[in-house]
Amino acid sequence: MIETATLVDQYCHGVLRGELGLGTFEAQLGRTAGPPAAGTTFFDTQTGFAVRRWCPPVLGLEPHCPPARYLARRRELGVLEAGRRLLRSTGIATYLVDTGLPGDLTGPAEIASAGAAEALEIVRLEPLAERVADGADGVGTFLSGLAESVHTAAASAVAFSSVAGVRHGLALAPEPPGPGEVRSAADHWLAGRVAGAPLTDPVLLRHLLWTAVGSGLPLQLHMGAGAGHPRPGRTDPLPLTGFAAATAGLGTDLVLLGAYPYHRHAAQLTGAFPHVYADLGPALAHTGARATAVLAEILELAPFGKLLFSSGARGLPELHVVGARVFREALARVLGGWVADGSWAPGDAQRVAGMIAAGNARRLYRLLGD
Repeated sequence: MIETATLVDQYCHGVLRGELGLGTFEAQLGRTAGPPAAGTTFFDTQTGFAVRRWCPPVLGLEPHCPPARYLARRRELGVLEAGRRLLRSTGIATYLVDTGLPGDLTGPAEIASAGAAEALEIVRLEPLAERVADGADGVGTFLSGLAESVHTAAASAVAFSSVAGVRHGLALAPEPPGPGEVRSAADHWLAGRVAGAPLTDPVLLRHLLWTAVGSGLPLQLHMGAGAGHPRPGRTDPLPLTGFAAATAGLGTDLVLLGAYPYHRHAAQLTGAFPHVYADLGPALAHTGARATAVLAEILELAPFGKLLFSSGARGLPELHVVGARVFREALARVLGGWVADGSWAPGDAQRVAGMIAAGNARRLYRLLGD
């Protein structure tokens, strides 16, 4: 039996504070910006089925109960009590919380209280830069304010994260831009920007990434749709290879987020570069009953000391539950199968399980032990 009693959730978000109706709850299950097609439901997804399998028993219901019955029970308990029960059922001892998403989401302190756990902040770079831009009165104050804000954030954050790969693709030039290039790009962006508009300029995104690299904190990179796989006409099969090579030896570790369904590419990068790690969250949580096969594929390629559990959850405490449960099930089946057929010794399987569940994250983020 493979035991993973303690987990470090190395990447997640807060949960919605208010009571949720069926439509709002269901929208959080989808991986798209829009609603489900007419006559369909996001409960009919791997994530939806996983929620119905693992979450009802935590609230005193039978597994696979109808969504309407589950949500009625959730309302009976109230959002705070339901959230408390769900989060405390996960076995997650430490949450690393990206606070960069909009919306009425709980912060690290609230997650820690509800989950009876530790919670630390991941600072997302692009919203940080956008806030600096909103208060800047010119290029000089923007660039100096940006440098100061990153430095200040690094004093308390456990890591930085970036969505540059989602906003512009990870085929961004890997080297840091020059000072003149940065000033010109900042001048152009600020002159045409409406307050609150997102940062998409490729030069400024590169500058932001390299500013974070200079902090020495781990840098989490969202690969995202279109950013983590080969593009037509490209000879480089892994668009992040250039940035990984450029940052090697600088003391900053890179963590690849959201690589599924290009998880094999991410796994290859972890083997090619000592400072590159891969997150397992969406690759397992979103594949549900197929998570065992996906995990086995990743373990074919990645060094075991380079893989990190996360729930990748946002909006619903149910997604923290699903992330933890699906991970445990998949890991037990894969490693347990290797033990059963004699390929692995039981002690080695248990040791690797502990590394992926918590040990690798504790080492990477310099967290205190249990």
